Amino acid sequence: MSLIRFSTRTVWRALGPGLVTGAADDDPSGIATYSQAGAQFGFGLLWTLFLTLPFMTAIQVVSAMIGWQTRRGLATNIARVLPRAVLYPLIGALVVANTLNIAADLAAMGEALRLVTGGSALIFAVMFGVICLVAEVLIPYHRYAGILKLMTMVLLFYVAAAFSVKVPWGEVVRATFVPAISFDRDTMLMIVAVFGTTISPYLFFWQASQEAEESRLSHRRSLSERRVETNAFRAISIDTWVGMFFSNLIAFFIIVTTAATLHANGITHINTAAQAAEALRPVGGSFAFALFALGIIGTGLLAVPVLAGSAAYAVADIFRIHGSLELPVNRAIGFYAIVAAATLGGAALAVTNIDPIAMLFWTAVVNGIVAVPIMVATMIVVSSKRETGLALPRWLVALGWCAAALMAVVVALLIWTSL
Repeated sequence: MSLIRFSTRTVWRALGPGLVTGAADDDPSGIATYSQAGAQFGFGLLWTLFLTLPFMTAIQVVSAMIGWQTRRGLATNIARVLPRAVLYPLIGALVVANTLNIAADLAAMGEALRLVTGGSALIFAVMFGVICLVAEVLIPYHRYAGILKLMTMVLLFYVAAAFSVKVPWGEVVRATFVPAISFDRDTMLMIVAVFGTTISPYLFFWQASQEAEESRLSHRRSLSERRVETNAFRAISIDTWVGMFFSNLIAFFIIVTTAATLHANGITHINTAAQAAEALRPVGGSFAFALFALGIIGTGLLAVPVLAGSAAYAVADIFRIHGSLELPVNRAIGFYAIVAAATLGGAALAVTNIDPIAMLFWTAVVNGIVAVPIMVATMIVVSSKRETGLALPRWLVALGWCAAALMAVVVALLIWTSL
């Protein structure tokens, strides 16, 4: 028993930025997208999650290694190989997408809490925004990272929700491994949305910055406690593979749950993650509803700081603003001002009359489109060894380029089917 406890503790301590990044991928806007995929297409799009797994993992490992080896954020490294005229629009698009994503997440969290307790969803949305901002500003990175890692466990609610309803597992297996692909506009739009919420640009910047933080902290410790450079790639790869697999596994169970309940009962269109939870109550029972609603709140508390933090790191990098989540506010005022602007800007959008349907779904679509140039820029960074000094395995670089190409093809198909 003691050996098992030791092994579990060792594995848990080995996980970090990769696990948090993967869990943050399943934010409320992502939950809404996966729920809509399950409601509209049943089990038909489960295959997309297995297709994206190796590619999203590759681009995340590349981003993480850029941060670890250079001890700088992704935007700083992109600035070394791309002109400012290209860099600024990329980072601007990232900040806009992140702010919209924060707004969508806060709105979904507020609505989920209203469904559980009653009250005003708008007030709850603002309250969650303030809670996330205060935590990110007041808690140093080395402690906050542990809190975020612990919060990833809230996503297990969606595994429990899937097993609390009746699921035809034979159909699930068949749809997962024998895909049926249609090239009509609605299907392509949903595939881009799924890809966009699964391979999201903010995740690249967040994990690169987290690994840069970890690398800088490791160099402050004694030599015996450092991750040896030759073992860093292995440790980061394992952490990231676990995190991305966990992310896609949760997405898998969200689609399974909504397909087996909503789609099976003729509910083929839902507007938000909270509406998906509410629709589950009459067909899946109160237990499934409660798990789904609480999961929205928990994953939102994890994802909103990641969204705001990734925007702050990216902007701070390109404008050379001194900042880090490890620093107190008085030593990184500009950095935390960006965090506050992204969070409070999202909160402000959440209480406006902007259609939450459009905000949730189109956030994922925008992420999918924005991801293409950012992924290409990231791969240019790792391919420019003379500028960055990076040396990654050829198979990883090749897989990263394939990920960028795959996302470009999906976006191109969306444009083609929309003409």
